[in-house]
Formats: sequence, structure tokens, C-alpha cells
Amino acid sequence: MLKVLDSAVPVACWSCAVAHNDVTLFCPHCSKIQPPPGGDYFSVFGLVPQLDLDLGMLEHQFHKLSRKLHPDRFARAQENEKQWSLADTALLNDAYRTLKDPIRRTEYLLKLHGAEIGEEHAGKDRKDQKDPSRVPADLLEEAFDLNMQLEEMSMAKKMGDTDAELQSSLELAKKKFDGLLDDVDQDLRAQWKIWDTGDDGARQESQRKMVALLDRRRYINNLVRDVTETLGA
Repeated sequence: MLKVLDSAVPVACWSCAVAHNDVTLFCPHCSKIQPPPGGDYFSVFGLVPQLDLDLGMLEHQFHKLSRKLHPDRFARAQENEKQWSLADTALLNDAYRTLKDPIRRTEYLLKLHGAEIGEEHAGKDRKDQKDPSRVPADLLEEAFDLNMQLEEMSMAKKMGDTDAELQSSLELAKKKFDGLLDDVDQDLRAQWKIWDTGDDGARQESQRKMVALLDRRRYINNLVRDVTETLGA
């Protein structure tokens, strides 16, 4: 059974003074809107933090809370309530955008558990993309060839030339890397179940694998982006 991240602390409602936890958008006693809550994005929707989410429930909660937080409902409210309506709505939107996207959701939850994820940790930013030390070992030769072709195509376009054979080669490369992205996404989803249902040891191993998969995905996605930009330039 998954445990909810225990970030809630008791606070008193500003209106009725009854204590509630600080992850609540509305007081459970008097129903008054509350300041932007603490806790994580999952708690905003009352969901257990896990990777394999019920997206239908997420969307239902999002629309339900969006209606309750709509600024028109607070047109005659106190000034603090008007401001909280805007701030809570912004929080709700950020949380929804993050949790509905499988990759952003995975990155977010792993970061909550201390994983170091992102360009600053992987070192795979754009300027370092051609550094062999940044390339997944199994993609080293293909990435080198692809980058050479990208440079050749960029130079040809600057000179006003067209190279149908080179363009076809790049289109095939893009198709292959798109397929590799799909493979990574399938591997990530396979790790979701382990994370959601496993014990601490299983989770740690699953987290290590997912961080590596996310780094791999980021690198491949950068290659796909560069091919797309070069072909479309």
C-alpha cells in the first residue's frame, strides 16, 4: 500500500479558527477558501502520490476545483479571498499540467524523493550534446554520424543547395530515434508498477533505473529536436 507523503501540518482556518491540515484549498469546516497550501501537487487533488495515476479522476478533480476557485465566485468577497482565488488557481493549473503529463509527473515525484534530474545534473545540455562522454554508449556511433549529417545539411542550406539523399537519411534517422523514445517510455511505464507497489529497496532500484531512463530520453529527444529543426529550417 502506498503511503501519502506526510507534509501536512495542522493550521487554523483564518475564518472559523478550526484546525485543518495545510494541504487544503478550502476549510473542511466552514468551506472558506484558504491561502495556497503546502504539500505536494498530488495533495492538491487529494490523490495518493504515485506514478500510474487515474487521469480521469485527476481531470474530474481539476475541473471541480477550477469551478470552486473561479475569481467570479469571489467578486464580492474580502480582498484576501480574491487574492487567494488567483493564487490557488495558479497552483492548481501548475499541478494539473505537471501531473497529467507522464514524463513531468515521473520527474516531479522522483524529485520529491530526492532524485537529481534535469540538464544541470545530466550535463546533456545543447552545447554539450556532441561531447562523447555525454552520449549513451549504445548510441555513440549513431549520434556521431547524425551530428555530422546535421552539420552537412545546415551548411548546404546556407549555401542554397539541396541534397535529397541527405534529407532522406535524416528523415530515417528521426524515425528511428522517435522509435527509441517510444521504447524508453515503455520502459518507464514498466518501472511505474515497481515504484507504486514495491518496498523501499525495490523503489530505490526503480528510482535509479528511471533516472537513467529519463537522462537517456532527454538526450534522444534533443537529437530528434535538432533533426526536426534542421529539416524544417
